[in-house]
Amino acid sequence: MATTETPLEAYRRLEREGEVRADDDQLRVLKHFERLYHDLLDYPEVAGKARSLSIKSWRLSTLFKWGNNEKGVPKGLYVYGGVGRGKSMLMDLFYELAPVKAKKRVHFHEFMLDIHARLKEWRGLSAKERAARGGRATADDPIPPVARQIAMEATLLCFDEMQVTDIADAMVLGRLYKELLERGVVIVATSNRVPDDLYKGGLNRQLFLPFIEMIKNQFDVVPLDGPTDYRYDRLKGVATYYTPINDETTDLLSEAFFRLTDRDVENRDKVPSDELTVQGRKLFVPKAARGVAVFSFKRLCANPLGSADYLAIARAYHTVIMVAIPQMGPENRNEAKRFVTFIDALYEHGVKFLCSAAVPPADLYEAGDGHFEFERTVSRLMEMQSEDYLHRGHGKVE
Repeated sequence: MATTETPLEAYRRLEREGEVRADDDQLRVLKHFERLYHDLLDYPEVAGKARSLSIKSWRLSTLFKWGNNEKGVPKGLYVYGGVGRGKSMLMDLFYELAPVKAKKRVHFHEFMLDIHARLKEWRGLSAKERAARGGRATADDPIPPVARQIAMEATLLCFDEMQVTDIADAMVLGRLYKELLERGVVIVATSNRVPDDLYKGGLNRQLFLPFIEMIKNQFDVVPLDGPTDYRYDRLKGVATYYTPINDETTDLLSEAFFRLTDRDVENRDKVPSDELTVQGRKLFVPKAARGVAVFSFKRLCANPLGSADYLAIARAYHTVIMVAIPQMGPENRNEAKRFVTFIDALYEHGVKFLCSAAVPPADLYEAGDGHFEFERTVSRLMEMQSEDYLHRGHGKVE
């Protein structure tokens, strides 16, 4: 599968076009993505069918397809470093150009939710159903067949914001990754944490340590911790809370969006939409680029959405812009409750929040039934404008 540019060539082009700033630390990491890109050019993707076979058969098939050379499966990447350094941007650049057809790019948390759903489904299958799916009818261990499913779907898996805080994830990951790697799946991950800090302080962490060693031994572990926090740098001098709701504040928010996403204001009509999957449903995102999403208050709070939707947004985007927050009261308390839940989700995940509102935070819900519950949201809205909050990493629960 030929592509017209390598990751390094694309980065240099974006630099010439003013879309990125030349950064020595990013270029150093990009060399590792360049290496993986060239390794994938020769990788026999047709062998993906063999991944439904036994591990032994997969290895034999791989060597056969490559004419018995011994390069093996391309080594994956684990890129870690502070927030805003460009990890996700570099991975996205690589992902778009990666010379494979079967590839998947997903937020790590969403991937694990999908894995747990698959494991649960497999445990509920009858012996006949398991056999029909190519598994062992008597096998109670769901991890090998689930890994086989994933391997059939993707030659390349790219995970954004890998962090392990849940014991259920920790207990699954080591064996799942081992199965995926042995079936020839190539894995790339970004994280705010060095591998040794994954699941730090977690319950039964000693059982997780072999997974950390697996990452260190079977991935190129590459730091990206340059001096510039580009995400925060773009927010410097930009207000985050605009009042009232009028053409002027709407234009200011629009300018902020294009500054945060490095997009030309003249190309505002070309901003893509996005779509999130939440519990099997599709959640439409009107505008989204480079981890920044734009919604209206009406779309998110006047419609029957809930905490699962808001958590999905908080995990998928490091910055959210909300347009036209009205003054609220008992007459629209349902909308106010959803707004409270939404802000809680953003706050707990360190999401940057920009908005236009009819009135300042303290006046959003002045009096009446529901006012007391709204006070915490007012406090959070104020804190979310602070320098300390703007320096928080995305996904960092405090």
